[in-house]
Amino acid sequence: MTHPNQNSSKVRSRGIYLLPNLFTTAALFSGFYAIASAISGRYETAAILIFVSLVLDGLDGRVARMTNTQSDFGAEYDSMADMISFGAAPAIVMYLWSLSSLGQVGLIGAFVHLAGGALRLARFNTQLATQDKNYFQGLPSPAAASLLAGFVWVSEKYQYGAENLPWLVLILTVTTGLLMVSNFRYHSFKDINFKGKVPFVVMIFVMLGFAITLSNPATILCLFFFAYALSGPIVTIVLMRRKRQQSRRNQP
Repeated sequence: MTHPNQNSSKVRSRGIYLLPNLFTTAALFSGFYAIASAISGRYETAAILIFVSLVLDGLDGRVARMTNTQSDFGAEYDSMADMISFGAAPAIVMYLWSLSSLGQVGLIGAFVHLAGGALRLARFNTQLATQDKNYFQGLPSPAAASLLAGFVWVSEKYQYGAENLPWLVLILTVTTGLLMVSNFRYHSFKDINFKGKVPFVVMIFVMLGFAITLSNPATILCLFFFAYALSGPIVTIVLMRRKRQQSRRNQP
């Protein structure tokens, strides 16, 4: 005879944690809404919604760790949401915004970003247990999507007419797709201890950073993610040089 407690534990095991998955669902909806906004021609709104997905995607993992509600379901659900928000959404936004004028070439360019995002997520999931926690291999898909979204946001806000330069948009879109599947190393910022104490001056710089970002979010975010995308090749070159110097020192 099965004990009642055993039955209740089996029932509970079939459930999912609500709080972190709510954030993941909200991030997924933002990505979907970005696609819908782009179809309606509201490209600035679509770009902002991709950034909303970025914030929500960062929160779901931290909430899960803080509340000790990590699960395999949550990890898989998060990857699927990322595929929509940071793979499909920016690819569709860039295609409808500018790349469609290039015909099949523009379609292929948008697909390169989409495929790069899918491959990046698949590689990340399979190497999760063995990868260096301080660095990502390849440009993270949220950062790649944010770079494209920031470019659209700035162009729409200041009416630069970048949609009339489809070849520039094509190069940027293809570059983000290739960077995601590259072997360049990007800092993960996972070594930052948010629970630890910091000097008071650090909080001043944090508040100053928030003030500068909020004063002109489109430009600041675009520049930040552009710099982050460039940091990968630079960090990789620096690490390779250090490794070579270390091997030379170890030689007899």
